[in-house]
Amino acid sequence: MAAGAAFCHRPAAAAGRANVDGAGITPTSPSLGLRPSQSRVFFFISSSSSSRWWMRKKRGDGRVSVSKARAMPMVRRAVFSPVAMEWQECSTEIEVDVPCSVAYQCYSERETIPQWMPFISSVKVLEDKPDLSRWSLKYEILGRDVEFSWLARNMTPTKNQKIHWRSLEGLPNRGAVRFFPKSSSSCRVQLTVAYEVPEILAPVASALKPFLEGLLMNGLERFAAYAKERHSKIPQP
Repeated sequence: MAAGAAFCHRPAAAAGRANVDGAGITPTSPSLGLRPSQSRVFFFISSSSSSRWWMRKKRGDGRVSVSKARAMPMVRRAVFSPVAMEWQECSTEIEVDVPCSVAYQCYSERETIPQWMPFISSVKVLEDKPDLSRWSLKYEILGRDVEFSWLARNMTPTKNQKIHWRSLEGLPNRGAVRFFPKSSSSCRVQLTVAYEVPEILAPVASALKPFLEGLLMNGLERFAAYAKERHSKIPQP
């Protein structure tokens, strides 16, 4: 048998009318495991050839005849594995000269976020479902003009401590903003965002995280100025 060949058998009735010629092989050959009472068709499929060999045992004389049937092409089934896209996580933080309650309130107003996050082009809160919002991102990232959108759900927040969300459709992402008091008039704001690297940015994935961390830091700096200005307009007791 050729190297890599497979050996199979099936009942003779299933083989149809195979036209075989005499080429004696003893049916009791231990390598084939045949007994005179058996009537089966055996065939070999070689991985090194497209030919199929039939071996049929004849009932009458107890011998097995062999012939080469019509050459049949080997069909190989392609196996496809899903490609797992890379996830990255960015985190940055800043000290803001406003109380936690003010910073929390400013960040809770999602539709104002594009004012201090320049790469976010729009945020629209759904009127009938205020926990949902549609986001659009349009920016040049590492020499590529990109535009993405997604629907996000705000999870149950912890007042003055945590705001967090996850996307439901569109660009896969999730994140959280945490607020830590520093004093009665200042706090630390920590922003963490995780996202699936879009296919268009996969070639520059290694440079994407530090680039986006820079964008987020720039956004938080603008947020600190925005929150401080908002706070200055609040009448003090």
